[in-house]
Amino acid sequence: MINLVLLGVLALAIGGCVCVVWAERGGPRWVRGVASVTLAVSELVRRAEKRNRRRSSGTTSGRD
Repeated sequence: MINLVLLGVLALAIGGCVCVVWAERGGPRWVRGVASVTLAVSELVRRAEKRNRRRSSGTTSGRD
């Protein structure tokens, strides 16, 4: 079951990347919409990852 979920997420990610490239070349309106959503989600993931890195680096003292 988890494999199907991961496969679905992978398919969505690849489809989003294809739409971003297609939109750059002047694709139809729905492709530009999907590309915008893909780029917005990627920005949210990037910001969340930065926050996680700051939190984890702030809690460790570096000593063993």
